[in-house]
Amino acid sequence: MVIITPEEMATRKTDNFVKKNLLTILTVGGVIGGVIVGLILKNSASERWTGREVMYVQFVGDVFLRMLKGLMIPLVVSSIVSAIGSLDLSLSRLIGTRAVCWYLCTTLLAVVEGMLLVSLIQPGVGTQSVLESSASIGRNITTVDTLLDLVRNMFPSNIFEACIAQYRTVLVPPKNASLEGNIMNWDVSSETAKGSNILGLVVFASVLGIAIGQSGPSGAPVLRFFQSMGDIIMLMTNWVIWLSPVGIFFLVTSKIVEMSSITEVMGQLGLYFATVMIGLLFHGLILLPTFFFLFTRRLPFSFIGNMSQAIVTAFGTASSSATLPVSMHCVEEKNGVDPRVSRFILPIGATINMDGTALYEAVAALFIAQLRNVDLSLAHIIGVSITATLASIGAAGIPQAGLVTLVMVLDTVGLPAEDVTLVIAIDWILDRFRTTVNVLGDAIGAGVVNHVSKDELKLMSEVSMKMKTMNGESEPQIESNHL
Repeated sequence: MVIITPEEMATRKTDNFVKKNLLTILTVGGVIGGVIVGLILKNSASERWTGREVMYVQFVGDVFLRMLKGLMIPLVVSSIVSAIGSLDLSLSRLIGTRAVCWYLCTTLLAVVEGMLLVSLIQPGVGTQSVLESSASIGRNITTVDTLLDLVRNMFPSNIFEACIAQYRTVLVPPKNASLEGNIMNWDVSSETAKGSNILGLVVFASVLGIAIGQSGPSGAPVLRFFQSMGDIIMLMTNWVIWLSPVGIFFLVTSKIVEMSSITEVMGQLGLYFATVMIGLLFHGLILLPTFFFLFTRRLPFSFIGNMSQAIVTAFGTASSSATLPVSMHCVEEKNGVDPRVSRFILPIGATINMDGTALYEAVAALFIAQLRNVDLSLAHIIGVSITATLASIGAAGIPQAGLVTLVMVLDTVGLPAEDVTLVIAIDWILDRFRTTVNVLGDAIGAGVVNHVSKDELKLMSEVSMKMKTMNGESEPQIESNHL
């Protein structure tokens, strides 16, 4: 009999821990290494780095980001179609309702948190020096036009074009100069803006999945196709995930090199930065885990710990969509969420569930109002909460999402669009933190919905097994080992 000493046992446990969490350890090392190397490169240069030099540093990270984004559309479409198509319609409707309720409630709570914090801390009071940085930004647009574009993009006229572009309203100044003062008198045009219309693809994939589920045997070959595609894309995702430490290292390094004096920026916007961070940390580390515990009766620490790879990737890439493949891997492989739930909920969550973005929108709007000495009525505050929630839903498919949709929120309280530039100096770092909260909210939502739906999923699996036994056939189904 082999006797294992306590020292050998501890060594084995350490080795097992390192092997199990090697990728996460390497990714965290990539972030820390990127910060250190970025500071060294920035401080060793006698002059500010040029855009071309920053581009060279960022090249490897940009390639990694392009690989992740390249997997996004086939992963989203195949996951949603196969998940909905393999569920019966009543269960799909039930899971979808639970997911949407979770998303709306947590997003509204995030907005309320942000408004309460900015009202208590008042970061805009006595910070007038930052007003000097104001400049023109973006295109002229109204809140109504933005909301209508959101609805239009839900129903793309060309599903293939939706993979590379989205509809956007453009307002053209009238030839009559006397009418230029009122933007409502401007001519309305449209354009296809570069960037995937993920919201439209999600709606199309959901409807296609429902149609496949209702078509019976004739839809089985199509369902098998999307299931096979999903499995193949997940395998490719696993390959790309192992490149994340290197990619994130170069992304973080380039951002550190590119930024201006962080001391000067923090001197002007430090209290605003602290307000946003307090809100994000409270929402991500206290409120969401508390909800997880209340619904599942499980401590959330191991669940969140198992999401560490996705959390670090979200911070490094600043993109919920690009992090989606990693999130699905962590949720299914490490946290045991049923693939029928995760592949349905996570792609939708990455599109419409933006807790961190909603909180940021509310804080930024009220902060700018404080800077301008604008007293907001109760109606204005309610308007900010509703608009921030809607803006966060539409933010996923819009380049520079937080800044662009913030224009929509500012319009609600009558503030000029160019005031967005008041917070642009530190938006790049806040974007990473709010994306991390967005991703964590999606994952915890999947865990909660998976738990409350476990009885229906178990019953469905039992019925499926009985049907297979009776018919001697293999029914297309996403099975889970974690029921």
